[in-house]
Amino acid sequence: MRSFSNLWFWIMLAVLWSSVSHWVLGVPWDMVVRARRREEEQTLEDLHDLVRVNCYRILLISDEVGLFLCAVVCFSLTMLVLLGFFYGNEFSQAVFLLALPLTVLGLLSVRSARVIRRDGLMGEALYRRFFRHRIVTQAIGLVSIFVTAVWGMLQNYTSGTFGG
Repeated sequence: MRSFSNLWFWIMLAVLWSSVSHWVLGVPWDMVVRARRREEEQTLEDLHDLVRVNCYRILLISDEVGLFLCAVVCFSLTMLVLLGFFYGNEFSQAVFLLALPLTVLGLLSVRSARVIRRDGLMGEALYRRFFRHRIVTQAIGLVSIFVTAVWGMLQNYTSGTFGG
């Protein structure tokens, strides 16, 4: 099962990071931009409502099943590392290279939701928090795509699929 030489894997990687950087804490980025420009008063109210609902949902999941979810994610990532890098399963390597950055992003989202709720961020402070969260998300995505591309090219080259 070749993952890194499959075009669908690379399409999925691009769509994944495009979607993740567009939806900041479950809020579409274009809505944040429209609310900041204050095109419509309703957009600002909708943004604050959506942020409140999504932050509540993220924190509820974190508080209720956070420990169990942490255990499952740690177990899954460990299993993927062992299968992928110690036993040479390329599919497990590919899934790990997708899952690890998303796990970091999940932790970042919980942290941002806690800050927004704790400080009651509204208006310009909320926009700055969203912008910072999106920049960090894009940086994680950039590093993730780079590492995945380098590892994928190395795997393709050494396996003979690429011309090695």
